[in-house]
Parts: sequence; C-alpha cells; structure tokens
Amino acid sequence: MQTAKRPLPVPRNTSMRRLSNHDTEQSPTAERPASPVLDRRTFGLAAVALLASPALAFAQGRKRTIDIDERFLPQLVTSPYPETAGTIIVVPRDRFLYLIEEGGLARRYGVGVGRAGLAFSGTATVGRKAKWPSWRPTDNMIRRDPKKYARYADGVPGGPKNPLGSRALYLFRDGRDTLYRIHGTTEPWTIGKAVSNGCIRMVNGHVEDLYERVPVGTRVVVVS
Repeated sequence: MQTAKRPLPVPRNTSMRRLSNHDTEQSPTAERPASPVLDRRTFGLAAVALLASPALAFAQGRKRTIDIDERFLPQLVTSPYPETAGTIIVVPRDRFLYLIEEGGLARRYGVGVGRAGLAFSGTATVGRKAKWPSWRPTDNMIRRDPKKYARYADGVPGGPKNPLGSRALYLFRDGRDTLYRIHGTTEPWTIGKAVSNGCIRMVNGHVEDLYERVPVGTRVVVVS
C-alpha cells in the first residue's frame, strides 16, 4: 500500500538535504495530533522547527557534512499498518521505522540496518531505555573479527564515540533481552543503507525524539 506523505519542507532545487553534525543540542518533543485532520500550517511550522534543530540530523563527534535522502527524514504519513497508536513498526527491508499515531497516521523515520537487524522478526516490547548507553561487542563479533573487536571486550562507556549513539531502546521477548536494539549512531550517513554491524540505527536526534515519545513496555513489531 502506498503511503500518502506530508513531507517536511525542503528546497525545490535539490533531492537531498545537506546536513552538518557538529551541534549536540537535544531535540524537541512534539505533541501527537489530536485528530486525523492535521492543520497544514501548524504541521508545517513544527516540521521546520524539527529540521532547524541540528541535533535531529547529526551524530556526535567528528565534524562532517553529510547528505541524507529526504525520504529518510522524519515525516508524518498515512499509516501503512493497522496497529494501535503507540506501536513501533520496524521494516528493515524498506529502511523505515514507524511510530503509529492516532487517526490513521504514523510518524516515519529512516533507519540503517545492520546484520543483526535482519536476524530478528516478530513482536517484542521495549524492556529498557538508556541515554548515552554503554556498549560491548557480542562474543560472536569478537570471535569473528578479534583484531577489530577484542580491544572492546570490557565494554565502551556511553558518550559521543559510542557506536550506540545517544539513545537506545532494548527489545525484550517473554521477559528476556533479545539483544535487538533500536539505537543512535556515530555514522549518520549510513541511514537508509545496509551496514555490517548493529541492529536498527537512527540519526541521534531522531532516536532522541523517538525515545521521548515511547515508554518502557511499548509494543514493537519487526516486519520480515
């Protein structure tokens, strides 16, 4: 089913939006729409504010100008899935994550998909949330590439250089950690692409926005 987009304003003479990743300001949290009919001017102003905050499109760390395709920027669309409001839908093959809203709408974000992100499907719940999460490579990652990962066997503390970025949502099933994460990234230019490691990565500012919108216990559906 083709989604009907309400795209964020972009320059008419370009298909890409050029971004810079040096600003680390925390992203704002917008209110959910109260009805399925959204006031165009109200949403337009909110969308401009969303993109005007540099943190919404940038990773921490190195200063680097990046390009992200417009379709992977946050936008409100007609929901392509008949799930209840508040549900997260992850579609790895399309590189999209949806947060279902009221009135048949969904907030859509672009994601990058790591190898682990393709190994899980079905339903889960957000069992834990973390700001500036710590990270440790899995035993399999260390065995597969010890030269690259063995030095991180004791873990990496949270911070601008941590591969999980500024926020992480940990998915649980039947009370157990699935090791599946929705997290930020230090490589925002990989959004919309398949990557070698990690699960479902988002631009730091985008995952910060999602983090503020969903509580622990949120239902998550990963579409295979």
